[in-house]
Amino acid sequence: MKRIVIADDHPIIIEGLSQLFKRQSEFELVAAVSDGAKALDAVRTLKPDIMVLDVQMPKKDGLSVMREMIREGLTTKVVILTATLDDDGVMEAVELGVWGLVLKESASTQLIDALRRVAMGLRAVDPALVSAAASRSMSRREARRELENLLSPRETDVVRMVAKGLRNKEIAEKLTITEGTVKSYLHSIYEKLGVKGRVELTLLAQDKGLV
Repeated sequence: MKRIVIADDHPIIIEGLSQLFKRQSEFELVAAVSDGAKALDAVRTLKPDIMVLDVQMPKKDGLSVMREMIREGLTTKVVILTATLDDDGVMEAVELGVWGLVLKESASTQLIDALRRVAMGLRAVDPALVSAAASRSMSRREARRELENLLSPRETDVVRMVAKGLRNKEIAEKLTITEGTVKSYLHSIYEKLGVKGRVELTLLAQDKGLV
């Protein structure tokens, strides 16, 4: 019987998974925790075979938990169960050695199947998912480099601040420049990138992975 820890900050998910594991004779649920710090403590003290780990959690997110596990030499296998995970997150999870990756929208049978594979020492990460994520991530990095090559470092700073919703006065204060200088930078940025205002600039920055 494989010992399982659940780490998720949504009580309804924890309750649902707890009931699911009660019906599975090959898995024993030894702990269910609601944040990343408690997840680490559970792995350290209980040394479960597998941890079902959410990505978005308070105190420490799932990827931070995995990084800390590597630093401490903790060998519990991690299966990520998440509602969303962007391409960079997928790639980092793979680089950190994740054993399984399951979306919350999947049927419960898919999670059990993934855990069974992991219990047998097999990965439960869809190669097509990783390949697609790698391709999109690389495309965004290339687009970001192209954008950064068009702009000066200071203009890039201004774009990032605009995309975060800062107004000219706030940008000027953060960069220790005048509002007039900020306006000059924005005029130059609009000309170089062919956008007509802050909304278009923000959308472009997000699309190109600058923010």
